Amino acid sequence: MSTMNVHELKEKMGRGEVFLLDVREPAEYKTECIEGSYLLPLSELCCEKLPQTTKPLVIHCHAGKRSEEACKKLLAQNPQLEVYSLKGGISEWKNAGYPTLCSGRKVLPLIQQVQFTAGLLVLLGLLLGLLVNAWFYIIPGFISLGLMFAGLSGWCGMAMLLAKMPWNK
Repeated sequence: MSTMNVHELKEKMGRGEVFLLDVREPAEYKTECIEGSYLLPLSELCCEKLPQTTKPLVIHCHAGKRSEEACKKLLAQNPQLEVYSLKGGISEWKNAGYPTLCSGRKVLPLIQQVQFTAGLLVLLGLLLGLLVNAWFYIIPGFISLGLMFAGLSGWCGMAMLLAKMPWNK
């Protein structure tokens, strides 16, 4: 898998040499995006849904993790594709001082939604276990197992579930 930094991307976009694909969720894209990017969320990504273009694809997300997953997913389906993951994602793009289109709407990035929800469920499970019944301690145990699995595999069921929530559409 190849990568590209934001300065290379800016140059190539200026010359019309690449196609920029955003694999974040629709709510994240609506909140802020790089002008000229095309949205295709990671959860829906496959070669059949790619836009018809002969240009190399540069894939980006918030910080680079999902874009790496997207590149691997596409290359597994078609090793002939010319795809690049944008190092640091839209965060690095903004840090470099490049402009974005903002809607003024504010939605937490998906990873922060996962962190908040996991923390809330752990706290709730601990309080219920302490105040109601010890069986509620299963909740933080289950959440910790899910977080460990997500860390090892790169697949997070909670993120997939949260991505389907109405505020993320």
